[in-house]
Amino acid sequence: MPLQFRPRHAALAAAAAATLASALAGAPAARAATSAPAAAASAPVSAAKKQLVATVLRLQQPGIEALARNIAQQPAVQLLQQAAPAVQRLPPERREAVARDLQADARQFVEAATPIVRDEATKLAPSTVGVVLEQSFTETDLRQLIAWLESPVYRKFQQHDPEMQRALLEKLVPAIRGELDTRLRALQQTALKRLAPPPAASAPASGAAK
Repeated sequence: MPLQFRPRHAALAAAAAATLASALAGAPAARAATSAPAAAASAPVSAAKKQLVATVLRLQQPGIEALARNIAQQPAVQLLQQAAPAVQRLPPERREAVARDLQADARQFVEAATPIVRDEATKLAPSTVGVVLEQSFTETDLRQLIAWLESPVYRKFQQHDPEMQRALLEKLVPAIRGELDTRLRALQQTALKRLAPPPAASAPASGAAK
C-alpha cells in the first residue's frame, strides 16, 4: 500500500482492514475447528496428517506474506503520522521536499523489513499454526479445508477481497471520523491535564495572626 501522510485514522483503517481480512479468511477454518474432538490434542500425528497440514500452510502462504507486509508497514505508518505535525511546522518551501523524503525513507524501510518478517513468519508457521492444525483438526477437517482453499469460489473471494475491504473502509472511516475526533480530543485534553505539573502551593497571607 502506498505510504503517505494520512489522517490519524489511517492506523484505524489499516487495523480494520487487517481484522476484516483475517475474520473473513479464517471463517471456514473456525467452523472446521469446532468439529475436532478434544482427544485430538493428545493423539499421535500421522504422516498423512502432517502432509495435509503442510498443504494448508502452503495454501495460506499468501496470507502469511500479507500479514508480514502489514507488520512491516505499521511502524513506518506510525512514524509518518507522528512526523506529520512537525512537517506542517516547517517553512512552506521545505514541507513538500521533507515529506517526500520521509515517505521514501518509510518505503525503503518497508521493502527491507518485509522479507525479514515474511521469512521468519514462514519459518515459525509449522511450529505455531501447524501445531494448532494438528491438534485441533481431524484429517477429514483438513481435507475439507484444503478443498475450500483450492476451490474456485475461495480463489474468487481472494481476488475480490481487496475490493471489499476498500468498499467497507471508504464508508467506515468517514462514518466514524466525527465521533472519534471528538473522543480523541477529549482524551488528549485529559492526558494534558494528567501530565500538567501540580499547582504551586499558595503563599501564606502577609500579616497573618500569630
